[in-house]
Amino acid sequence: MRWIELIRAALNRSAAASSSPRGAGGGGDSGRQKVHPVRDGAGGELAREYQCVVSKQMVGILLTVWVRADLRRFVRRASVSCVGCGVMGCLGNKGAVSVRFWLHDTSLCFVCCHLASGGRDGDEALRNADATEILARTSFPRGHALNLPNKILDHDRVILLGDLNYRISLPEAKTRLLVERRDWKTLLENDQLRAEVTRGGGAFRGWSEGDIAFSPTYKYYPNSDTYYGGRAAAGGGRKGEKRRAPAWCDRILWRGAGLSQTRYDRCESRLSDHRPVRAVFTVEVDAPRNLNSLRSFFMSERFDRARSPAADRLLRKDDVNSARFAETH
Repeated sequence: MRWIELIRAALNRSAAASSSPRGAGGGGDSGRQKVHPVRDGAGGELAREYQCVVSKQMVGILLTVWVRADLRRFVRRASVSCVGCGVMGCLGNKGAVSVRFWLHDTSLCFVCCHLASGGRDGDEALRNADATEILARTSFPRGHALNLPNKILDHDRVILLGDLNYRISLPEAKTRLLVERRDWKTLLENDQLRAEVTRGGGAFRGWSEGDIAFSPTYKYYPNSDTYYGGRAAAGGGRKGEKRRAPAWCDRILWRGAGLSQTRYDRCESRLSDHRPVRAVFTVEVDAPRNLNSLRSFFMSERFDRARSPAADRLLRKDDVNSARFAETH
């Protein structure tokens, strides 16, 4: 709950700043997202408060989804699925928390992952196995005879993020030298996750990732800008200290038409041995047509609350109606 309150305060503080003349492009921070006023039907400006749609924690994974207040009424069918891939293949120290919902007539799915760690030979295969398990085992309710998307890849737009733990397949000394030279091109050519995205049969084949133009996000000494093991390499570390080659462990991928990434970078928070990453997307969604208004009601939570035995019989009785809804989508 403390995290939720911190996020709420930060989002609403940012929204208030963005809607001010300075934050809207009048000489303010160029990195701040421009937000234009939203009007209601009477011409008045709507509150720009952000609201939490869903929040779910599994051990060290926390996924929260927030929307602007003026969009909240168009969000339907929010549901959560958790998959543990840790000790004995089931504990939640590794795995994923997934959230899906509809915005207007488009289904969106967000997946927050923590995959197997380690930089030894064979550890990459464990990460691939975790990713495969998450995609296979994550499932969502199909709804009441409406054939809603059941798996992650069934949704229209999917964003996957987290500590994916993929490393760079180069000797540690060479990796450190290339990081010092900021030779991202050579490092990314040997990045394990990039290989999985581009290789036929890879664990993330068919996914997309933006250009990386920032330093590896792992592993740092706490409260410092020094990569772990760097002090040992310079003779300043403790005897027996483990060494970790720098790597882009923290990543954001996406899948589906109608998604366009406009920002992908890292933040300089020193709270952990990782640096957080962030991305901004523009997302196209399908607006409901008049012919779909009945179907939209059937898919809504309002229908769930107002259901009657007669409505259940109606849904089970005639599949032709479902076919008609599909044809007019």
